[in-house]
Amino acid sequence: MNIYGSIKAGLQEAVEYANGNCKDARVHTIRIEPVPAFTPAEIKTIRKELGMTQSVFASVIGVSAKTVEAWEQGITAPNGPSRRLLGLFKADPSCAKGLVTEA
Repeated sequence: MNIYGSIKAGLQEAVEYANGNCKDARVHTIRIEPVPAFTPAEIKTIRKELGMTQSVFASVIGVSAKTVEAWEQGITAPNGPSRRLLGLFKADPSCAKGLVTEA
């Protein structure tokens, strides 16, 4: 079956399922963890456990060093994508270390 035929068959199956006529459709349920919130102290702990300066940590996350400084002082809070990265770094520090190499 070509791509067009595969897409057409999938769409037909979706329509049948939506109409209640397809009882054996494949259904996958997933759960996405909520985006965590972090206190200024937790952010600083994560950064220090990674062995990074504010400047390096900021580069890894994609923000300015002033932004990291503001997070750690409680002046501002990280946004959703930054909080997600912080959660990943906390859960598995090795994923952040792979982003930093010596020149």
